[in-house]
Amino acid sequence: MEPEASIPPPTLTWATPTPTLIAVTVGGVILTGAAVLSTDGASRLLIGLAATGLLGLALLGFRQRPRLAILPGAHPRLVVRSVFGTAEYTSEQIMRARIVGYRRLGRKLPMLEIDVDDEGSERLLIFGRWDLGTRPEDVFDTLVEHGLARLA
Repeated sequence: MEPEASIPPPTLTWATPTPTLIAVTVGGVILTGAAVLSTDGASRLLIGLAATGLLGLALLGFRQRPRLAILPGAHPRLVVRSVFGTAEYTSEQIMRARIVGYRRLGRKLPMLEIDVDDEGSERLLIFGRWDLGTRPEDVFDTLVEHGLARLA
């Protein structure tokens, strides 16, 4: 009988949903076509700017996938992906995590705020539903469950 190989624990990840990013990309391509076909200079400029914005947003969304991840185990780590690369934080580096409500467009939306010690300097990370693809409260609960955040 062979000894069982050590299976690494699953990684928990959160990111902007792929169908959403595909829809944004399709919208950007359609607007690019509309800008090319436009005969008015001002319309071409405005539609082209909107297309560039949508395509840029889609590119950022795909580049930052997965946006947030937990590597569980004896010493769990939080992995944050940004435009410029990936950063890992241990539970000792996470100074505070909490859910904060921000007012946007007349509504109060929950955001996940995480204060981390990034090589001696404090860094504030803010994640919304767009970044995580789910409710920030659910991600916070998972962080607490894995010992990466504490209930206040």
